Amino acid sequence: LNLLFQSNQMVKCPSITVKQDSLEHTQRFVSCVSAALCGWAEVFIPKTIEVLSGSCVTIPCSFDVEDTYNSHLDETCRALWKSDQTVVFDSSNPKSNTIQGELKGDLKRKDCSTTLNNMRPDHSKEYFLRVECNIFKHNLLNQKLHISVTGRFCSPSTNTSEGTSVSLKCSAPAPCLSHPPALTWSSSLGHIQESLQENLDRTKVQTSVLNFNASRIHHGKEISCTAVYNKKDGSPKSSVSTSLTADISYPPKNTTVSVSPSGPVPENSRVTLICSSAANPAVRSYTWYRADGGQETVMGTGHVLDIAASEVSSPFFCKAENDLGAGRSNTRQIEVQCMYQISNLYVLYTLMGLTVSSLSASGCGHSSVTHGRSFVRENLAIDSVGE
Repeated sequence: LNLLFQSNQMVKCPSITVKQDSLEHTQRFVSCVSAALCGWAEVFIPKTIEVLSGSCVTIPCSFDVEDTYNSHLDETCRALWKSDQTVVFDSSNPKSNTIQGELKGDLKRKDCSTTLNNMRPDHSKEYFLRVECNIFKHNLLNQKLHISVTGRFCSPSTNTSEGTSVSLKCSAPAPCLSHPPALTWSSSLGHIQESLQENLDRTKVQTSVLNFNASRIHHGKEISCTAVYNKKDGSPKSSVSTSLTADISYPPKNTTVSVSPSGPVPENSRVTLICSSAANPAVRSYTWYRADGGQETVMGTGHVLDIAASEVSSPFFCKAENDLGAGRSNTRQIEVQCMYQISNLYVLYTLMGLTVSSLSASGCGHSSVTHGRSFVRENLAIDSVGE
């Protein structure tokens, strides 16, 4: 008679065999495994744990049994971690284990926390716990643990606006409590706070928080976080890192104007004006203004403006705008060379070879009177001009 159940409590079940001649019968006992007879047990472990290759992992573990079996949890108890049906760790015989480690908890107190050392990629498997005592023996199958042995982990992230307070968080699993990772930042932008935190499943995470005020000077800057792990197998330290490029939003800054040609320029020529500004998001519009006598008049739009030189002989500036605000350049003015035209010439008098004359001219939209004296003596001409 064979009976198959889930618990490993050994009980005797009588089996009677009656011979066909009815002369005699025999009675024998068989052993069976009965969850119903032996009560229940359950384990509390994480569903998954990440561990760095070459490092150790501490499995937070506890279990519970039916009250009637608490008295069976004694010094004879041992913890076995199994993958499929293969025992990889036996707390009663640590030297012969496939994975070396140490039982950290006290099974009498239902604490089965275990540290496994020198984890390798081929240890990435699913495991379950079996507890064996003198009387109580049980596979705790209600929860299995998947261990993932990896080569790297660390994850910071940020996206914010200028002037706001930023908390940049970098975290890395701390599966080996005796060798938590050391976290470092590539740039000392502000105050750093470190802590070892516990997740709901009792796994540990080493966390470093970098606090700083976001500025446009941080935009586009690469910020990296590095986790350094000491390995228990004696191999060199393992460093894993990740980085991000800071994305800081800000209104137009450092708005400037460039002119080509820079001047002086003839009044009948054309000049090219370029408005430049640093902004995130990018500038969506550029507007050019003439500032004359306190009045601001729009003279054009666009990042580049081609215009007659005579139009920019007065002070002007440009304004750049994005979704967050506007930036204004300093006022500029171009030196324009006026092309004067003589409108009147008067000869006042001539005396001993000296001619005194007066003329009037106009140009650049203005009128001007220029007086001059011409000296002519022995075929030598000397001109003197003044306004």
